[in-house]
Parts: sequence; C-alpha cells; structure tokens
Amino acid sequence: MLSPKRTRFRKQHRGRMKGVSYRGNHICFGRYALQALEPAWITSRQIEAGRRAMARYARRGGKIWVRIFPDKPVTLRPAETRMGSGKGSPEYWVSVVKPDRILYEMGGVSETVARAAMELAARKMPIRTKFVIEE
Repeated sequence: MLSPKRTRFRKQHRGRMKGVSYRGNHICFGRYALQALEPAWITSRQIEAGRRAMARYARRGGKIWVRIFPDKPVTLRPAETRMGSGKGSPEYWVSVVKPDRILYEMGGVSETVARAAMELAARKMPIRTKFVIEE
C-alpha cells in the first residue's frame, strides 16, 4: 500500500474539502481516465484495491497510472479511552480528492477494455466517478 517514506510532521488537521480540483484534473499520461465527481478521503487501501482490479482485468495489457497519493495521516484513538490525553496515533493514510480530480489513467488498451477495467476500479471507490477519454 502507498504511504509517504517520511513526513515533516506526524499528525495533521482534518481540513476542509471545498471547491473543485484545479490541479490533476486533465489526462496527462494515458488515453482513458477515471475522474472523481465528489469530494472524499480515499484511503491507501482503496487506491490499491482499485489498481489491482484494473491490472487484473487488463491482464498485463497496457499501462496504468495512479494519479493520487495518500499523503495525509488519519489518527484514531484507542477503543474505550477516556476523553483527554491528547490526539490519537496515526493509523492510516488518505488522499484528499476533490471533484474533477483524475484518479487513474490507462493507455495501450482498447476503449472497451479500459471502460470495463475502470468500472471495476470505480466500484472500489467511496465516491461517484466518471470515465473520460482524452480529446
């Protein structure tokens, strides 16, 4: 699963997810892409599950690019812990995804294969997505 090698600070604020994505919203590498339509935190497990589903369907055909990276730590407190005593420890990593962000790209395969593979990846995502083709 994806995670940063090292970070400057162990813990982060949760932040907000307002607005649309102005960066990472164009197809750069492949010909087909999966684009987010809603804001969400996407965990490294979900990113990896989508990538595996696409790769398994494509069967070594074409190339897949993952355009998001989980760089935000999410902290959780231990179960049955009383209030106070500081913030919990980092448990997993998420990528902050805003609408219009490209999640995955694919190239070197036909449109039908790409569409079916992206559909499998979309089922792993916690948000609505759409299939886009490079103009």
